[in-house]
Amino acid sequence: MCSRFELNAPLDEIAHRFGLPLSLNIAKKLELRPKDKTLVITSQGPRFLSWGLTVDWNSKPIINARCETLAKKKSFSPHLAFRCLIPATAYFEWRKNGHKKLKNRISILNQYNESLLFAFAGLFVDEYFTIITCPPTKSISHIHNRMPVILDAKREALWINTKNTFESVSKILVPYQTNRLKAEEQKPRPDPQLNLF
Repeated sequence: MCSRFELNAPLDEIAHRFGLPLSLNIAKKLELRPKDKTLVITSQGPRFLSWGLTVDWNSKPIINARCETLAKKKSFSPHLAFRCLIPATAYFEWRKNGHKKLKNRISILNQYNESLLFAFAGLFVDEYFTIITCPPTKSISHIHNRMPVILDAKREALWINTKNTFESVSKILVPYQTNRLKAEEQKPRPDPQLNLF
């Protein structure tokens, strides 16, 4: 499950990577949460949508959708043609260690150990989107039993091309296989209530 992610790159870098106009007002976000608005790329171009689909049967937004059941669940099956990309520089996942939950920042690094821009596969409905998840790649499977589907540039184009049926592109919804996927455990922030002196 992915419940936090980051988009922390300069506007010109985002625009160049995804072929977007520089006139877009894209703010850096160190931690995007459910219901936050962010940049989403559809076949019609960029949009700013809220994270989490609204459904009648749940008061909480549906922020993730399992790739294995997209075509079977009524919440997603009518919307399989409404495919999108969600740009990011990292996502966050919590690893259980006994009663503790340890936060990990997971990113893709270049040869200079800098976080690369990438895109999650998603679906959108009206003004909302959800991130598609899959089983984790081996290098991060110790952290969580799911991960967001990360697409490379070639597969990004396949995913949002509405001429492609969902059946034809569903096979690209797989774990991201690279040795550049990096998980860094985040140090807990100090509790301000404890700093009394």
